[in-house]
Amino acid sequence: MTDARMPYDQRLARILVRPLTGTALRPNHVTVLSALVALTGAGLLATGDTVLMNWGAGLFVVGRFLDHFDGELARQTGRTSRIGYLLDYFVGGLSYAALFAGLGWGLQQQLHHWVFVFGLLGCASAMAAVVVNIQIDKARGGDDAVGYPALAGFELEDGIYLLAPVAWLGWLAPFYVAACLGAGVYLLYSTLVLIRALSAR
Repeated sequence: MTDARMPYDQRLARILVRPLTGTALRPNHVTVLSALVALTGAGLLATGDTVLMNWGAGLFVVGRFLDHFDGELARQTGRTSRIGYLLDYFVGGLSYAALFAGLGWGLQQQLHHWVFVFGLLGCASAMAAVVVNIQIDKARGGDDAVGYPALAGFELEDGIYLLAPVAWLGWLAPFYVAACLGAGVYLLYSTLVLIRALSAR
């Protein structure tokens, strides 16, 4: 992917990761770190406490931004691997599933039984999309991760950066519903992409 087509957050990650290329840090270390930060954020969101949920939202956003560092570090150091590729996908799906589960748990008093409906949709879609996207990569003949739909330097996934300001403004409940529905729509979109990729072989 050329710099001109690269999303802004990935361009920033490419710059920030350069000082790390001469260290002992490995891409998989960064992947695990991003998972720990995102999962901690999801855990704080599950508390239902406003202050802790605000911190959780911020941590989750940081964790998802760090997700761009492992791939950039792998490319800049020549340490790409099949394990790293699969681990990155798994961590992404797990992080989003944890977000839907944790945020849903924290919003039970506001959404009541609907939280379980939306939570199940979000969690299942996040994990199923991992499998579908790996199959898309396989159908296209490579281990280069599927990119999200993008426009003007922003990817669909970049909407997660809104989580922090949304939490601080007290709008987590509508965001949660929209995000869970969006995860289902993205899974449908990915499934259609897979069908087209398979039919083009």
